[in-house]
Amino acid sequence: MSTLQAIIIAIIQGATELFPVSSLGHAVVLPAILNWPIDEQSHAFLPFLVMLHLGTAVALLVYFWRDWWTLGTGLLGLAPPHQIAESRRVSLLIVVATIPAVIVGLVLEKFFRSLFGSPVVAAAFLVVNGLLLLFGERLRGRGGMRPLSTLTLRDALTIGCWQCTALVPGISRSGATIVGGLLRGIDHGGAAHFSFLIATPIILGATVLEVPKLLHENIAPGVFGQSVMAAVVAGLAAFATTAFLMRYFRNHDNWALNPFAYYCIVAGLGSLAFLLLA
Repeated sequence: MSTLQAIIIAIIQGATELFPVSSLGHAVVLPAILNWPIDEQSHAFLPFLVMLHLGTAVALLVYFWRDWWTLGTGLLGLAPPHQIAESRRVSLLIVVATIPAVIVGLVLEKFFRSLFGSPVVAAAFLVVNGLLLLFGERLRGRGGMRPLSTLTLRDALTIGCWQCTALVPGISRSGATIVGGLLRGIDHGGAAHFSFLIATPIILGATVLEVPKLLHENIAPGVFGQSVMAAVVAGLAAFATTAFLMRYFRNHDNWALNPFAYYCIVAGLGSLAFLLLA
């Protein structure tokens, strides 16, 4: 992999991890379309992939540092009583929303990994992702929208179940969780905020699971340096994307997912046509 290819992949990973357009889908489809000789299942790609995820997770931690600081001080008892109670409530919501994807991911890891090598499958599910986003916008909160502060355990569990769909390449994790929030009546800003909060433990967890494999790899200095550079680029892209999306979702509460839905449908159909006919 060249330095330019590494930078492009890092930007795509950092941005599409938060945009509701599926980072995994793009990571599988784009190299195939551009005919880049990149094998995501190879041992040489592992340190690069781990560092990309680490850069994205650090960006989310930095952007939402106030949230995590408030949760941490509350859980440690270093805050007023009302903040301690709220920190425990929010932490429980994050844990509940994270559990379904962890269980499904661990149980069906081999099955989902088998899909990574199929650009056609990823392109097809990119179309499905677009349809899901349109579905979420059309059916969202018919009983009225409510803020994130009203999120319940049932809401969190529902959002967590939606997150499981993103284990399939082409389905966006942020898109699925935001749709899950919308269907539970949470407004766009609140759904996006919670989606990005629960992304942090998911991304960090996926990174930690890969670390033991790195201990058995003989990583060349050039690969390590390229991976660190890519992590920084992915982190910067993720931070900028998060800042943009938080403003965007707050200011476009009536149709926020529609542009991403149309993009996914067009990009997915175009990719399918290219991959099947080329």
